Amino acid sequence: MSEQKSALVGLLGVSLLWGCNYVASAYLLHFFSPIFLSFARISMTSIFLFVIALKAKGLRRPTKKEWILLGGAGIFGTLFNQIFYFTGLRDSTAANAALIIAMAPIATTILERIFLKVPFTVPKTIGALFSLAGVVVIVGLQGQSFGVSIGDVYLVFAMLALSISLLFIRGLTNTMSSYAVTIFATILGSILMAPAAAGEALLGKSVVSHQVFAWILMGLAGIVAQGMAGFWWNRGVSLIGAGTASMFMNIPPFIALLLGHFALGDAIYTTQILGGVLVLLGVFVANQGALRSPKVSPVAEKKIAQSL
Repeated sequence: MSEQKSALVGLLGVSLLWGCNYVASAYLLHFFSPIFLSFARISMTSIFLFVIALKAKGLRRPTKKEWILLGGAGIFGTLFNQIFYFTGLRDSTAANAALIIAMAPIATTILERIFLKVPFTVPKTIGALFSLAGVVVIVGLQGQSFGVSIGDVYLVFAMLALSISLLFIRGLTNTMSSYAVTIFATILGSILMAPAAAGEALLGKSVVSHQVFAWILMGLAGIVAQGMAGFWWNRGVSLIGAGTASMFMNIPPFIALLLGHFALGDAIYTTQILGGVLVLLGVFVANQGALRSPKVSPVAEKKIAQSL
């Protein structure tokens, strides 16, 4: 098998793994409280990345400006994103989580226009409208009736927090590799999560399971799905390009939809399928310019996936 074919198979595998990770996260909420689960899982990822960094011995100390940007990425991309994500997932479904988070690139594009004055092209405008319509359908239509789930609202906040963190990451990728940004931002984010986990425990709301299987599944989610999969993703991007690789980001939401139905018994609604198609169509249209560019950074795509 050629390297390119191997890369495509690897990217497909990672996409399937990330789709399953949404469902695993929803399942783990039966055993752990949202903030503890977030803290424990991201800590496992951080330990894994820290060990890899020690072995690599190729990381330099970030500059003062880079630490500030890393702090912003950690606060929004890990602390706020993870708290809202798991709190929302508890009252929503894995499918809705995957479909709402999929809009993060569009939300980032809108924020870039507002705060960084990045030009809003026609494809980006059309893509944003499609994706916004998709999120309205997913969040505003519960099955066949109108209504807004508090879980979906929290998931929208999680998506917005992730989108804000991507603005900080955009500045970091000018001077740091995706590898370094991932390691520093993840470790810093896990440190920031500690006070939140302590607060949950002090309020008596922390739930910690003693079932070995639950801890094993959490370890697999943190180390394999969030840690190792990131390196596999980067390998695929380096071989076939970020534009082609980004197309695989359309797979996880529908894996979460199907697996959530068969594994967790979540209902599949027409509104989810319609909203999902609109969101992913919007992302595809908005990224048409990026898909033609060989210099698109994979960090944002991987960061979206690691928010699962």
